[in-house]
Amino acid sequence: MLGSLKVFFDAVRSGGSIEASKVDESEDAVAALLVKAATLDGDFGADERHAIEALLAARFACSADEAAQKVNEAVKDLESSIDFYSFTKIIRDEFDHDQRVELMEMLWEVAYADGVLHDYEASLMRRVTGLIYVTDQESGAARKRVMQKLGLAE
Repeated sequence: MLGSLKVFFDAVRSGGSIEASKVDESEDAVAALLVKAATLDGDFGADERHAIEALLAARFACSADEAAQKVNEAVKDLESSIDFYSFTKIIRDEFDHDQRVELMEMLWEVAYADGVLHDYEASLMRRVTGLIYVTDQESGAARKRVMQKLGLAE
């Protein structure tokens, strides 16, 4: 409920609509989860940052500068956030099932951006899969599509 009130008051303050605020909130949640996936191995490199920016620009039809800004904001959000569950709740509430499966594919692409899946990244993927109500089979299929796209062997 507090989240809904925050969205409402943020929209009123900015002069925008509640729907626009929800879209921004969803985009911020996606960016935060992608950055979380990229930073779990302790190295947030240029390959991962570039992959996230490209995914955000393609998914949300925004410019490269806007995508870079979203990444920078996500990094700050994660630094001040204790957990990532609030982000998964936004995704679960605002995205339909196909969009959540698409998000899993985006997360796998970020996890494999450096060519290696770290144990912490794999753990995050398992937790997010359950938290956004995507089946293990759907997540596994998304992983295989990403590995094929990136030319990685299983």
